[in-house]
Amino acid sequence: MNRVVHPIEQESFRRLRARLDTSRFAPLSRAVVERVIHSAADLEYASDLVLDEGELAKAHTALHAGAPVVVDVEMVAAGITRRETVCRLKDATSGPGLTRSAHAIRLAYEEVGPGALWVIGCAPTALEELLTLDASPALVIGLPVGFVGAAESKAALRESGLPAVSNVSEKGGSAVAAAALNALLYTSLPSPASPSEEKQ
Repeated sequence: MNRVVHPIEQESFRRLRARLDTSRFAPLSRAVVERVIHSAADLEYASDLVLDEGELAKAHTALHAGAPVVVDVEMVAAGITRRETVCRLKDATSGPGLTRSAHAIRLAYEEVGPGALWVIGCAPTALEELLTLDASPALVIGLPVGFVGAAESKAALRESGLPAVSNVSEKGGSAVAAAALNALLYTSLPSPASPSEEKQ
């Protein structure tokens, strides 16, 4: 089913593109950058986000093939309206050296196993915990927000070599993390040409 875009959203993107030239970005990168900016009304994300088109393409394929989507908090889940998500925060408990958010990530990994898309927009400790697991993710959208640990956890994500969307600064949050995932959900890519089509 095709997504119906509300006229207000259409006008918002028109104004965004009038103020910022996003044509330099490859298709999926552009989709993520624009939707994140749209969610926060913050043009600085165009230079703050760190992403890779090849990684996004593989994640896009996995997502549309039905890979699980795991979120750290219900606020992220609430922003992802076209796909069921896994959030185990209600089942998690804190303990010595373990935050509730980190425990929720452990529980989620036990449920979904490798190959999921992980969307973390709130808790740096959730992202830190994910990096200790052998999760083999299709993609980690790591955009937690805060003055304590957020920038550091995102730097650790980039250093891990995992396929990721992150940003350099301390800003982020549930809305922008959900927006990044939605960009992949909403964006259609042209099908590769068959050998017979390429010869024409």
